[in-house]
Order: sequence, then structure tokens, then C-alpha cells
Amino acid sequence: MATGVLIHRGHFCTMGAISDWVLMRKTTRLRQWALALAVAMMGFGAMAWAGWIEPANTIYASKHLSWLSGLLGGALFGVGMVLASGCSSKSLVRLGAGNLKSLVVLLAMAVAALATMKGLTAVWRVNFIDPIGVNLPHGPFVGQWLSAMTGLSLPDALGLSAVLVAALLLVWVMQERGFHTLFNWVTGAGLGALVVAFWWLTGVFGFVPEHPLTLEPVFLTTHSGRMEALSFTAPVGYWLDALLYYSDGSKRLTLGMVTVAGVLAGACISARLRGLSDGRALPTAKTWFCT
Repeated sequence: MATGVLIHRGHFCTMGAISDWVLMRKTTRLRQWALALAVAMMGFGAMAWAGWIEPANTIYASKHLSWLSGLLGGALFGVGMVLASGCSSKSLVRLGAGNLKSLVVLLAMAVAALATMKGLTAVWRVNFIDPIGVNLPHGPFVGQWLSAMTGLSLPDALGLSAVLVAALLLVWVMQERGFHTLFNWVTGAGLGALVVAFWWLTGVFGFVPEHPLTLEPVFLTTHSGRMEALSFTAPVGYWLDALLYYSDGSKRLTLGMVTVAGVLAGACISARLRGLSDGRALPTAKTWFCT
């Protein structure tokens, strides 16, 4: 819910940040994004340095970098994001505020997400696209490479690399005087802190070192069975999967799915409060989700 409120009130949007920069040469929303990234990096690095989490347990910890898959997927997502007027998080916020166009966008996205993860296109992706890549000898994280090259312990290298990269981002963020408003700092830093909170929920609070039946470590709150943070595309697909196949008995609510519901609720509450604060009632067509 907090994520929904911050994105709605702060106008936080990946596509909006890029379009502001490309079309109007304004970097305010891009700096919000960089601030969120810096705070999330520092929090993740601090937890790794303290030994609370192990980055190798995240869904990103693969030594094989499928660059073609990432390039094609990113390009398709970027084009779709522009055509749909926003990414998955922005579409959820707009739907929560009453924009029914976003419902169509999210339904189409859910179908495509499920197909890409489990359908025919998933088979094509795994067999023909994902294998094209390079093997990373030290792993996918900067801290792993820093540890290998300097001899630092892995926790120290992970913490140091996070601080260094975050510091570079913060230097760029603070270069623009016009950015320094409570509105921008709360939006960027708040969303970054929420990402850290989600890493803690999945990697610390929801982690069982030894499952009583399998005797293997397990992450209880995620669909992948590994550490995850804020994610929306796959969870929207899982909601469609649950809608269509709930009775097969294997479905369960995950943190990502609950987050989708929370973002909708937070955006709805924020839109209602904004309408009331303006001294007017919002049009019925835009608030029927709230009522």
C-alpha cells in the first residue's frame, strides 16, 4: 500500500523519467529513480555485509549472462511500456486510481508474462535465446569481482561495492538544486527503503535454513523459492493463473501477489484522499474500484 501511495503521489514512473529526459531535458524523475536505486543498493549491501542475506540466493545469481535474452526482453518491454503509457507498476497505480485502460494493459501483460514463463514462448526462450550468452567466472555481482581481484572477504566486497556505486548515484542526484524538495526525497528514498524491506522480508524473515521435511533451505514467501524484492509483471501473471486454475489445489499467495493487491489499494486510497482534499468528488467512472 505504501508503494502504491508513493508512486501515485510522487508520479514515479520509469517511462516518465526517460521521456522527461529525452523530450524535455528534465531529469527530476530520473533523479528520483536514481535515488531509489542508491538507497536500495546501500540497504542490500549493508545486509549482505552484516551476513543477514546471501546475494547468491537471489533470483539474479546466475553465472551465465544471457545477454540476448536480456536485450530482446528489455527492448520489447521498453516499446510496450511506451505504447501502454507506463510499465507494470504505473499501470497498477492507474488502475487503482480508476483508469480502466490500465485494466486492459494488465490483462494483456498477464497473458504475455505467463506465456513467457510457462507457455510455448517459454520453451522457445529457454531452448533458443537464453543459451546465447557469456559465462561470468566470478559471478554476476560487482562485489564478487571486487573480492576476487582484491582479496577482500566477500561480505566486505559486497558492502563496499554497494556503497561506491550508490555514492556515485547520489553525487549525480544532488547536482541539481531544483531536485532538493521534500516531495522528491520522500518519493525516491521511500521507494528505495521499501525495496530493502522486501529483501529483508524474503531473505531474512521468510527464510527457513532447514525445511522440516526436505531438510533444505527454503524461502517461504516467494514463488521462485529464492530471494525476491519488489516485482510486478510476474505476480500479475500469477493472479491470472490463479483466476483460471485456482481449483487445482496448488495455488498459494506469495509476497509478490499480495504486493499487487497492496499497490492497487494504496493508489486507490491516495486518489480518493487527493479528490477529497481538492474539495470535489471524483467522477464515478474513475472511482468505482474504490467504492
